Amino acid sequence: MKGLPFFIFFASLLPFLVLRLSTATDTISASQSINGSNTLVSSGQSFELGLFQVGNSKAWYLGIWFKNLPHIVVWVANRENPLPDSHGALTLTKNGTMALFDQMNNTIWSTMSSQIAENPVAQLLETGNLVVRDKAATDSESYVWQSFDFPSDTSLPKMKIGWNFRTGLNRFLTSWKNASDPSPGEYTYGIDPLGLPQLVVAKGTEKLYRTGPWNGLRFTGFPSSSNELIVKPIFVYDTNELYYMYMATDIMTGVKLTESGLAQRVVLNRGSTEWSVMYTLQNDRCDNYRECGANGFCKISNSPPCECLQGYVPKSQNEWEVLNWTSGCIRETSLNCQKDDGFLKVPNVKLPDLLDFQLNMSMSVKQCEADCLKNCSCVAYTNSDVRNGGSGCLMWFGDLIDMRESIEEANPELIYIRMPSSELGNSTQKDKRVVLISVISAVSVLLFLGFTCFLSLIIQKKRRKKSGSTSPKDLELPLFDFEEIATATNNFSFRNKLGEGGFGPVYKGSLRQDELIAVKRLSKDSGQGIEEFKNEVTMIANLQHWNLVKLLGCCIEGEERMLIYEYLPNKSLDCFIFDQNQKMLLNWQKRYDIIMGIARGLLYLHQDSRVRIIHRDLKSNNILLDHELNPKISDFGIARIFERNQTEAKTKRVIGTYGYMSPEYAIDGKFSVKSDVFSFGVLLLEIISGRKNRGFHHADHNHSLLGHAWLLWNKNKGLEVVDQCLEYSYVEFEVLRCIQVGLLCVQKLPKDRPVMSSVFLMLSNEAAILPQPKEPGFFTERSSMDFEDTLAGKGRSQTGSTSTLTTVEAR
Repeated sequence: MKGLPFFIFFASLLPFLVLRLSTATDTISASQSINGSNTLVSSGQSFELGLFQVGNSKAWYLGIWFKNLPHIVVWVANRENPLPDSHGALTLTKNGTMALFDQMNNTIWSTMSSQIAENPVAQLLETGNLVVRDKAATDSESYVWQSFDFPSDTSLPKMKIGWNFRTGLNRFLTSWKNASDPSPGEYTYGIDPLGLPQLVVAKGTEKLYRTGPWNGLRFTGFPSSSNELIVKPIFVYDTNELYYMYMATDIMTGVKLTESGLAQRVVLNRGSTEWSVMYTLQNDRCDNYRECGANGFCKISNSPPCECLQGYVPKSQNEWEVLNWTSGCIRETSLNCQKDDGFLKVPNVKLPDLLDFQLNMSMSVKQCEADCLKNCSCVAYTNSDVRNGGSGCLMWFGDLIDMRESIEEANPELIYIRMPSSELGNSTQKDKRVVLISVISAVSVLLFLGFTCFLSLIIQKKRRKKSGSTSPKDLELPLFDFEEIATATNNFSFRNKLGEGGFGPVYKGSLRQDELIAVKRLSKDSGQGIEEFKNEVTMIANLQHWNLVKLLGCCIEGEERMLIYEYLPNKSLDCFIFDQNQKMLLNWQKRYDIIMGIARGLLYLHQDSRVRIIHRDLKSNNILLDHELNPKISDFGIARIFERNQTEAKTKRVIGTYGYMSPEYAIDGKFSVKSDVFSFGVLLLEIISGRKNRGFHHADHNHSLLGHAWLLWNKNKGLEVVDQCLEYSYVEFEVLRCIQVGLLCVQKLPKDRPVMSSVFLMLSNEAAILPQPKEPGFFTERSSMDFEDTLAGKGRSQTGSTSTLTTVEAR
């Protein structure tokens, strides 16, 4: 936008020409006008109304913007008919019509209202709403006309989005054509009133995104209600009106529809001169309308994200194999309308689009199920209102469109999908009784046998624990002889020693010509032991990924326990990024490649491997580098396997490394994929800055590296955290994106942190819209007794700056 609006610039030269209406009244009375060098100011002086110009365009527009921030325009009057120059006048007629005229007295824009005011005044309210009202009216909120009824691209607090059924007025946002042209663009954001209302972003008549229908509490699929500390949603649906609006706390916030069709919750922080994005409704590819086609189900936690609903198969297997899901899915077994058809309960979903449906608000859920069974065309049902245990009936017919796994942690939405008895395993009541009797008999026998086996296992476990033995049969890996490994390492000579960790010393060895190995030997006084040894063997033996260290085999002989790995000549990442000489070898491109490699490896562990693995000790010295400085995640001694539907676990034995441990794990022993994400965020910021999180010191404050990076980010000084040795080798937008992703990963609350699939997408996709990070974990400033000292006082112990710690608490 071209500096300040013309009338403000003109006023600085000829101030006596400027008529700024009194902030005590801030009104235009009938027959008064504001010309090109006047402004109208809201009563609290938050907003200003006047003429403005955008970019290099010669066109002028009448608009509303934040006072002293003319580039943040929230409303435009004459979007389709701009003034050719700044010579315009806004006049209020005696019947209450506002009109904008050019210097030839041609009408450029005017208000239209069926109401007439006897003594009209125009006023810019503190909310940013430009209104015309009758000065004599007793109801101060009874308006003849208001700008809030005709939104542009921005929704403000108290602005209604939706329908007035009495007048037929539909209020919706329309994007600008582009950043230099406020005329109406291709995209709209409003309420689809059909059946249960839902918010929709569309390009013309084509839906691009929808929230899911209103369920009595909120729109399904809408971002978390945790934002109610900032905005309070209000929804009204009666015979007169259907609208959605929100109230704000002490922060200025809005919903903006961008020129590219993204609907974003934005905030204007104190002291800031730009909108900051809190979140974008189109947050991931599962938010794309019909991403997985008819009867497809989108799970952003999967890769690829699309799958067919249970009982359905791809309509075109060839298309699905090349990741084209537009053809969707069809039933594997057709419905035949048998009375013993049943329903598959699918929880935690965004409900399908309302294309072919039936709604009955007074029907119970049980009646809804019965009615759906009676109708051969009914394919699914749910309750239309989740309040008070659920009520109302919503039934779907035909294909189910635009379903996705909910992003909410506690989502009450579920749907019942009709299935033939063969898919559900149903049978007649007689068969059920036979099966029930058989099951009871079988269970009784199994319980007896199980109890016997259980006692036997307990006895064997106690004996095994007492002896501390590990059977080679338990380990599906090649076994090496002790003598072979001793010879390869020159009898474990000091010269061959590469380093030492919590497990024990690591030696370089040579089995044959040009076949180098790294041998990790369990130390007798190691904090880790037999269980960690077995855990690492069984864990990593089945993992195959370019960014995971390769385990070649193990050695078990007498008291000896050794792991044999591929040899990586460049040791660990910390030897580079924290060394003043070695760090010079890592320019920005190499650091970025290392970041992406670690992200790929962690994504594989969390999502793409046969089992979901939580590493629990991701840190710089557990990232090994090969001869080309490609990263390999290592040390799986304390890793844990999660079931696919498991989200969190808790332990009384906290094992990990200070500086990388997430708050919920360090303090409460809770760990999940999100605790690994926190460690990755720390690692990412360390790679960018070349400084350790633990032990970080700054002259201006006592925060850790995480707190320092967050403080700089909020001051728009994020680049100051970058390692000075990188100088001009980095790409600015790439570094800023990586810093922002790192801060998103280390947010205090696990629910705020992204999963690794989203992290990888944000790092690799320049077009992805990123939310603003919240306060990081452990943000409280340290005093003479830092966080580690506090935990040590609670029974935790640790050794070394980056060593693995073990915490044992009494039961």
